[in-house]
Amino acid sequence: MSELKLPTRSEALSFLAKAGCSRSVIEHCKTVSKFAVKVGREFEKEGFKVNVQLVEVGALLHDIGRSKTHTVDHALVGAQIAQSVGLPNVVVKIIERHAGGGIPKEEAKQLGWPIKDYLPETVEEKIVCYADKRVEGLRTVLIGRTLRTYAASLGKNHPALARIKKLHEEIVNTVGNLE
Repeated sequence: MSELKLPTRSEALSFLAKAGCSRSVIEHCKTVSKFAVKVGREFEKEGFKVNVQLVEVGALLHDIGRSKTHTVDHALVGAQIAQSVGLPNVVVKIIERHAGGGIPKEEAKQLGWPIKDYLPETVEEKIVCYADKRVEGLRTVLIGRTLRTYAASLGKNHPALARIKKLHEEIVNTVGNLE
């Protein structure tokens, strides 16, 4: 990965505040970031090359779109905000691909989004997406709770549940259980 100019932690927090994110959203982002960095460090221990600074900053900024909406569209809106302030594309992609365990183009079309895949691809994107699924508000929760929450809001057969389970299995198979 070439050298990128990532914002610092304090710059990322400043972006959230300037965008208009509520205190609770900012605190949630801090909690997700802390857990994501923990996961990133576990990947490093297993010999994977992970840009932990990107994980930290991407996790801090993942919900910047919640400054405008609390629907699933916050991922797309957040990516647009990130682009508009000149954040690197790797950060924009983390924001764009974190919702629902990732969103395939078929679901993107149903949501009225530009038709393409919004699935996490890089290890950093997967870590942030996963960390967000493991944090409810300000608490780290077990994956079972996340799946029950998603099933209650989306329906027990929604494809997002299978994507979240698959992401959980991929992470756990790589670094072990993070409960």
